[in-house]
Amino acid sequence: MGNASSMLTQYDIEEVQEHCNYLFSQQEIVSLYERFCQLDRSAKGFISEDEFLSIPEFSLNPLSKRLLRMVDGLNFKDFVSFLSTFSAKASVQQKIELIFKLYDIDGKGKVTFKDLVEVLRDQTGSFMTEEQREIIDHPGLKMEVEVPID
Repeated sequence: MGNASSMLTQYDIEEVQEHCNYLFSQQEIVSLYERFCQLDRSAKGFISEDEFLSIPEFSLNPLSKRLLRMVDGLNFKDFVSFLSTFSAKASVQQKIELIFKLYDIDGKGKVTFKDLVEVLRDQTGSFMTEEQREIIDHPGLKMEVEVPID
């Protein structure tokens, strides 16, 4: 499973379904596999950073650098698991965990004020005025959030 020359077996499909908590139907998994194989141009069984960036919606996303940390080198099963977070059927907890990982820049399990500022900068780019930058760079502003992920 995982490269363009192989086909998904019924066992593979069921295994992927279980891995993503049954958030996708078997037909959806087959469709995702076809898309995965299109993206996996090197047919190595995983999608590289460059291959992810070939998706226009992904490359234009202001948080794409952060998302790349999470998706670079995913095999098919993990690719589907990652995408399942974006499903309408995904739990709020799953969505919160993904957002937390996006904001937790250093991966230490905490979202600091500095992390939030970095995400804000990524999202606003050149649209943030110098005055706004000075406000968020004020040394007196501090905050830290810790979300236990079980």
